[in-house]
Amino acid sequence: MQKTVLISGATSGIGLACAELFAQNNYNLILTGRRNDRLQNLKEKLSNEFDIKVVIFSFDIRNKDSVIKAIDEIKAQDLKIDILINNAGLASGLNTVQEGDYDDWEKMIDTNLKGLLYISREVLPMMIKQEGGHIINIGSIAGKEVYPNGNVYCATKHAVDAITKGMRIDAVKHGIRVSQIAPGAVETEFSIVRFHGDKNKADAVYKGFEPLHPEDVADAVFYVVNTPKHVNINDLVIMPTAQASATIMHKTE
Repeated sequence: MQKTVLISGATSGIGLACAELFAQNNYNLILTGRRNDRLQNLKEKLSNEFDIKVVIFSFDIRNKDSVIKAIDEIKAQDLKIDILINNAGLASGLNTVQEGDYDDWEKMIDTNLKGLLYISREVLPMMIKQEGGHIINIGSIAGKEVYPNGNVYCATKHAVDAITKGMRIDAVKHGIRVSQIAPGAVETEFSIVRFHGDKNKADAVYKGFEPLHPEDVADAVFYVVNTPKHVNINDLVIMPTAQASATIMHKTE
């Protein structure tokens, strides 16, 4: 029987790589994201290439009512969610606290924390009813260490780390597995978003070393999901070989 995975933030980066990898391995997909045109194109591509069902929902995960509406529609379609990949997240700005931008702060807190909580709150009762499931929260090395000017972003990812632990405690009696994947530097649209579209600044982040690729993180997610049922990978930190910590990287130029 085909399993179904719900992936938030599926239109680029790690979410997109996860969608492609799970499709290749015969999983049905429920994909969410803000960019409807990308979702439509991805649905068409994966539906044509693989013998799977792809359902899409375009909404901003920061909007609680939109999240609830989407999950209600999933229930109305009698779709089962075996796996939830909480991937939607972002960094916005790179400033000291005293120079911080309120809009950047709210965007990160609302997406990385509240968005993750909203969708988890709606999906967990479904998993409890079906007596099983697996939630994967995409964290970050920023949830393990704090680096200069990363204050609020690091705080949100530290909170994801804590929420994952708390969620695991709440879900364990229901046979639901809860895991976190915490990557180091991954070359995606992450830095372009952080620097508000400044591609030169974004490119400089990854210059002189080979960062992780989205597919590397997707491989880790797939591994965690496919361990035996009695095994749970609580926390998996994955880094580029050239990165020793959040701030120490071996760059050749």
